[in-house]
Amino acid sequence: MEERFRILEQVAERIESHRSALMATSLIETGKTLFESDPEVSEAVDFVRFYSLVARDFSSLEGTQATPAGPVVVLSPWNFPIAIPCGGIAAALAAGNTVILKPAPSASATAAMLCECFWESGISRNTLQFVPCLGREAGEHLVSRPEIQSVVLTGATKTAQGILKQNPGVKLFAETGGKNATIVTSMADRDLAIKHVIESAFGHSGQKCSATSLLVLEAEVYDDPEFKNALIDAAASLPVGSAWKRSTRVGPLIDPPQEALSKGLTTLDSFEQWALAPQIDRENPRQISPAIKWDVRAGSFSHQTEFFGPLLSVLRAESLDHAIEIANQTPYGLTSGLESLDEREQATWRNKIQAGNLYINRSTTGAIVLRQPFGGIRKSSFGPGIKAGGPHYVKLFTRFKNRHFAASREPTEELKPFYDSLCHEMDHWQITPDELTQIASAMANYELHFHQEFDAIHDHFKLIGQDNLRSYQPLERIAICIGPYDSAEGIILRIAATVLTGNSPQFFLMPGLDTNAESMLCQSKLYQLSRGNVSSRDEETLIDMIREGQVSRLRLSATTKLPSLTTAAAHEAGVAIIDAPVSFN
Repeated sequence: MEERFRILEQVAERIESHRSALMATSLIETGKTLFESDPEVSEAVDFVRFYSLVARDFSSLEGTQATPAGPVVVLSPWNFPIAIPCGGIAAALAAGNTVILKPAPSASATAAMLCECFWESGISRNTLQFVPCLGREAGEHLVSRPEIQSVVLTGATKTAQGILKQNPGVKLFAETGGKNATIVTSMADRDLAIKHVIESAFGHSGQKCSATSLLVLEAEVYDDPEFKNALIDAAASLPVGSAWKRSTRVGPLIDPPQEALSKGLTTLDSFEQWALAPQIDRENPRQISPAIKWDVRAGSFSHQTEFFGPLLSVLRAESLDHAIEIANQTPYGLTSGLESLDEREQATWRNKIQAGNLYINRSTTGAIVLRQPFGGIRKSSFGPGIKAGGPHYVKLFTRFKNRHFAASREPTEELKPFYDSLCHEMDHWQITPDELTQIASAMANYELHFHQEFDAIHDHFKLIGQDNLRSYQPLERIAICIGPYDSAEGIILRIAATVLTGNSPQFFLMPGLDTNAESMLCQSKLYQLSRGNVSSRDEETLIDMIREGQVSRLRLSATTKLPSLTTAAAHEAGVAIIDAPVSFN
């Protein structure tokens, strides 16, 4: 373990020393400007160092042994050819796993140079394997192999859905599409808003999943001709050209516009107009100037479709609430921005907007490791929703085994009534005094970390002039699936963890569970205190609940597997299935 961390520190140093070569290769291969690739190299270095520190902390957790979860496939994109593959590789290696990297074909040379940084530092070519290839066949083969425990994907929503159909049992951790909105209210600093929108919409030619694609203007701002003219002028003034020119801010696309982007750049709905029409270079169809559509309507093609290019759609809203409604109408939930100096509006927006990364009076791109852990919700994320660059990401590739706590403790706050009820129901749950001690210690540990981490707001950097706040939203509609081999400890602690977040669990009693186990649950004081209910005893009912949106997450034990039809329904609905061992810590 110590040797692993030492090698990863060398990897970070080597990436830093190869900065210019990585940037040059990225420029040649993907057309990424030096202005965009320089911070990407810094992000890659941060990933390696930060994930090593996190893994080191996991290795010393009380009552817990951290072990590798198993081989990982990283499917990386072309738009961040350095940082994103590096993050997936570094997290998996820090946890002790072997890794196969399959990069996007159009970014294979950059990925090869990145892998050299790992290999030259002492990571074996068997431990980190590089598989550059064209077409889908090799990728489909990789993700369907039973040896592969998890897949890290940054790419299209359709790709994530295809992987889960092909291999329903794989652990998929995917950051997918985005149709991101920035809202500008009448209480905004309008000049600053324009600066942020231009950076967010047209950086890297709009080829970022986090890019602002929708600009929703409150009526007063939308109807202000000076704002419109200034926005158009700012977009039109961006230097467009070759990535080889250091002055370029809008470089070439990775490919000529296809399908959705081509339609978006060449057609207008009857109610739309060009505020700034795109200019496509005759000699290079990948070179497209910034474009702004005006009078876009909610529900239209331009409102709902991810374009991945330098195209900004502008919509009119009657109020902030109306603007939030428009932003939330897309199926995605990656990033979102608000331009307003009014703290009341900021609070309203924070509470109602549906996205994983929220930016107030700043651009919506350029997240920094730990300062702004990155990841979305809804169709922008597949898996448990743990953010890249955050303190929990390495957990995805780690399996935690329980050990006995050195000293026994008891819960003193929210979980104390549950513990007290257990003390009177030991025979009912068929648990021993030693098991009760372990459950009590685990509950106390849950309370401690809930208040220190999950129910708190964190700002690790406390920078002067900006807040970077990391917080958690409790998940509602948790379904605890209880199978015939589940331990009493595992059932009790899953209930305790759910209740601690302020929610009541639903229970799905798996096929094969005998009536004695069902009675043990339903007749217990713990069940009554949790205010839970047995929602389903048969697979068809659970599938219907999943499809109707009544379940947001399925929590199994490590000894239980879902029926295949239920798994398929969960994948289709974007419901995460968690079957890691129940941890005392």
